[in-house]
Amino acid sequence: QVQLVESGGGLVQAGGSLRLSCAASGSIGEINAMGWYRQAPGKQRELVAVITSSGSTHSADSVKGRFTMSRDNAKNTVSLQMNSLKSEDTGVYYCNLVGYRGMMYWGKGTLVTVSS
Repeated sequence: QVQLVESGGGLVQAGGSLRLSCAASGSIGEINAMGWYRQAPGKQRELVAVITSSGSTHSADSVKGRFTMSRDNAKNTVSLQMNSLKSEDTGVYYCNLVGYRGMMYWGKGTLVTVSS
């Protein structure tokens, strides 16, 4: 099994910054991609950013220029640096790992609240 543990969420004022981290452990094996998703109250979960095994990154248009995702392959961790936060960035942020044969794993999430 694979465990993903997120950290770094919290309450921040609009315009502020937060850094989220996710540590993967367990029988990780092959990693095809790791990503961050978020779910705002009453809305569906959406992709925020993803980084593939080759190092390619992709982020949602709504966060481009503000959020940066990075990965430490040696430590099996990913981070999400979030700057210029807006109230619409509020939500639960989930770490995701796509492993062998597309198996997907999820963390329990960390809450980010941006006050306006």
